[in-house]
Amino acid sequence: MIGSFDRLGYERHRRTFRPADLDADLSDRHVVVTGANSGLGFATATALVVRGARVMLVCRDGGRGEAARDAIRSQTGSSSVELAVVDVSDLSAVRSFAAGLRWPRVDRLIHNAGLLPDRRILSSDGHELTFATHVLGPHLLTRLLRPRLEASAEARVVWVSSGGMYTVGLSLDDLAWERRAYDGVRAYAETKRMQVVLAEGWATALEGTRISVYSMHPGWAETPGVARSLPRFHRLTARLLRTAEQGADTVVWLSAVREPPKPSGGFFFDREPRTRHLLPWTRESEAQRHALWRLCEALTTRGSEAGNGSVG
Repeated sequence: MIGSFDRLGYERHRRTFRPADLDADLSDRHVVVTGANSGLGFATATALVVRGARVMLVCRDGGRGEAARDAIRSQTGSSSVELAVVDVSDLSAVRSFAAGLRWPRVDRLIHNAGLLPDRRILSSDGHELTFATHVLGPHLLTRLLRPRLEASAEARVVWVSSGGMYTVGLSLDDLAWERRAYDGVRAYAETKRMQVVLAEGWATALEGTRISVYSMHPGWAETPGVARSLPRFHRLTARLLRTAEQGADTVVWLSAVREPPKPSGGFFFDREPRTRHLLPWTRESEAQRHALWRLCEALTTRGSEAGNGSVG
């Protein structure tokens, strides 16, 4: 499967895609997309607005977020795109966003915000920044928006992971990188593995509701983040990288296809469920999965977190 991560792999796989799957009318859907100012998030948001969805762009940088919002409005001719300036690594900011969201329901929640630092940075809450952005913030946001997801006739949560997670197992040792020399690529892969495990955990937690949960990976896509954070990889693979739209295709498909794909909790690539493990030593135990869930709950729970209010 790794040999399919590039643009040529996408072209091979798309021969089996059903074009009608994306002939969707999402005019009654409310969608939250984090990290939507560029790359996969921007491509996802644009595709869903084209299909009629009302989309909330959740962006860390206000200026870039405004530019993205205005560009989507210009490209689509739709005003059904809004902006919330939120750093998802900041748990207080996530709580404020959820408390201020005026939407009575959320039909799609897409956890796309990501970063790959070249040095160890702590979030405002004192957590390693990659862990805070990819794991704690999305976990908290899912829990806070759960009542609004349950208010939907049929809701979906999508975690945008990475094929890099195939290289590592689930490890909860030294999450703050206090005992190891910091390795941004390793930190990225470890937290992307955690996202896949959390998606499965959320599917279990939401069993019996009308909410489906997925994780996916986009393959090797041409995005500003790849060019900025992995310049050598970008130079070597530039001709083979997928476009942002090709990378986002599975996110759009998971969000737009009429029937919720099966299984909930599954890991998808190019519109198909895929194995979560290519190497036997990366398999986590049930005890490790439960430990990750308990840790995320412990690090994100604080008082009453029901959202209601004034954003959007």
